[in-house]
Amino acid sequence: MIKTKCLACKDASGKMMDHEINRRAVGPNDVHIKVSYSGICHSDIHTGRGEWGPQTYPLCVGHEILGKVVAVGASVTKFKVGDTAGVGCMVDSCRTCPECKDGDEQFCTGGGMVGTYGSKNAKVTEALYPGGQTQGGYSSDIVVEQDFVIKVPENMHVAAAAPLLCAGITCYEPFVKNGMKAGENLGVVGLGGLGHMAVKIGAAMGMNVTVITRDAKKVEMAKAMGAKDVVISSDKEAMAKAAKSMHYIYNSIAFDHDVQMYMDLLKNQGTMILVGGVPQGAMPAGSFALIGRGLKLSGSLIGGIKQTQDMMDFCAKHNLVCDIELIPATCEAVDKAWERTVASDVKFRFVIDTAATLK
Repeated sequence: MIKTKCLACKDASGKMMDHEINRRAVGPNDVHIKVSYSGICHSDIHTGRGEWGPQTYPLCVGHEILGKVVAVGASVTKFKVGDTAGVGCMVDSCRTCPECKDGDEQFCTGGGMVGTYGSKNAKVTEALYPGGQTQGGYSSDIVVEQDFVIKVPENMHVAAAAPLLCAGITCYEPFVKNGMKAGENLGVVGLGGLGHMAVKIGAAMGMNVTVITRDAKKVEMAKAMGAKDVVISSDKEAMAKAAKSMHYIYNSIAFDHDVQMYMDLLKNQGTMILVGGVPQGAMPAGSFALIGRGLKLSGSLIGGIKQTQDMMDFCAKHNLVCDIELIPATCEAVDKAWERTVASDVKFRFVIDTAATLK
């Protein structure tokens, strides 16, 4: 067993506590990573507070994990001690179902993917995950099988690269799967943790990116990230001018909202991609909203391991990282960061400075 310090939700309040968990000893195919940085994702908050279902506490969350390899198993061929490595939203899957074989482990139908934290499916045994559930990245160490570890180029061993393991792949995967091409028009709704990376990645792919936001103060920020235009969604004249102009819209809004006003911006046969987790609502009023112009409404969930590796390599090539605020690994700092995240008071992701500050 590897004794591991962590910050964990003590109960459904989501408040942090200093805690210690056990990681399994390094097996033949395992990679032991000493965590340098761990990004804060809104999913951490929803899960930690039990908003997406009941949890077992204490629970250590975090699935944007970046660090250094300190040990490898005898059969490991993909990593060596000293490598920079990352772990994203999952740490295992059945590996044999059609989805896993196609590289879409996030859609595993052979029991479901094993999420980086809070998972308790059949693959989560006491021997592999001491305590009977997966525990995440707000921690000093993590042990993961090599096939679910991402090779991170050395120039990306920076705090601002950690959120790519969730925010980056949540943008990159649907862009690739939908066959987006340079010169096409991409609308990005919501310039937050996901939206700001959608702008950067879309621009790097050569697309004409337009940001649609309620906040006029974000105009210059959006353009600095690569957006060619910004439309203020409350400006009816500007929205009317932008109507039927976009091949794709990436909608990252994570609460119930009127999607029709954004669908009106799509060209005929255009596609809106939804990535914000909204339990109810955020849907067209009826099917005529799609049928009349041949529009497509698509959902997207992170990405498979190969796609995540491709995303990391793409971002390294184009020097793309997230805009972040770095915080210490203390209960007080993380509690405050969660409150600010819920209030949309961050530009644009928080990252925990784990190795330097976790005591």
